[in-house]
Amino acid sequence: MPFIEALNPSSIRAIAQLATQLWPDTSLDEMLSHYQEVLELGEGTCFLAYQEGQPIGFIELSIRHDYVEGADELPVAYIEGLYIASDYRQKGLGQMLITRAEQWAVQHGFKQLCSDVEIENQLSILFHEKAGFSEAARIVCFVKNLD
Repeated sequence: MPFIEALNPSSIRAIAQLATQLWPDTSLDEMLSHYQEVLELGEGTCFLAYQEGQPIGFIELSIRHDYVEGADELPVAYIEGLYIASDYRQKGLGQMLITRAEQWAVQHGFKQLCSDVEIENQLSILFHEKAGFSEAARIVCFVKNLD
């Protein structure tokens, strides 16, 4: 049976290691520093999922005060990242983390939980739809270098 715990000093390393799997362009040191800051600032949180004592996934939540596509009001609870180790996917763990995130958001007075997905990440889009999210918009972002 999976166990979920909130971010705390002893779980920072495990979450940081999983985060480098979700965001491979980041280093472990960057993630350790980031989650230490999340813990200290209290403007968000993470929940870590364990199976048989092993960390297997996490969800990172923030409170966004700036514009969020589809949000009815600000600030809003926001999913910054969600990761489940490949051997544990398709077993309901992602939904367990979403449910815990929803509980956290409601406890903090939020009426919505928002998220985003890269447009080509069809598996994540389907996951969000199955978890009860409604698509708010699709956008294409541009950059023009000026040097």
